[in-house]
Amino acid sequence: MKRLLVIGGARSGKSRYAEERLEALPGRLGYIATAQAHDDEMTARIDLHRARRGERWETCEAPLELSDAIARMASRCDALLVDCLTLWLTNLMLGEHCVGQGRMGLIDAIAACQVPIALIGNEVGLGIVPDNALARQFRDEAGLLNQAIARVADEVVMVAAGLPLRFKPV
Repeated sequence: MKRLLVIGGARSGKSRYAEERLEALPGRLGYIATAQAHDDEMTARIDLHRARRGERWETCEAPLELSDAIARMASRCDALLVDCLTLWLTNLMLGEHCVGQGRMGLIDAIAACQVPIALIGNEVGLGIVPDNALARQFRDEAGLLNQAIARVADEVVMVAAGLPLRFKPV
């Protein structure tokens, strides 16, 4: 595994699948978290994710500066997990940052990463058309981000109901 993109819906098993893939590798593992705990429910979700990872994992929080975090963690760890691209995109959009520039910087960071890296993202384009402009823009940007990452990924897997479906390589 060099570059793995794992996509799927909410609570589909994406993170657990990627964690298990990385735990099969030797060495120190880096977890780059993009979530921000703005309320008790999100704090509980973050705590659950932390609790299931063992001592081999080093965590770095990067709600915005994801490209820098990848470079920094790749110098200290033997493999990386980015969880999740969709929350990172949300942070960019709500902070009114340039999404296109962030996406290009992320692609460059992934290409430059010298250790195996798994990236988690939600597939949000399978449902109905959202009823407001911001939600439609988010859906579109998430689709563009997933496409961009899939182009540079060596492997793309969609997880549904905890079951992986391999898209790339075919």
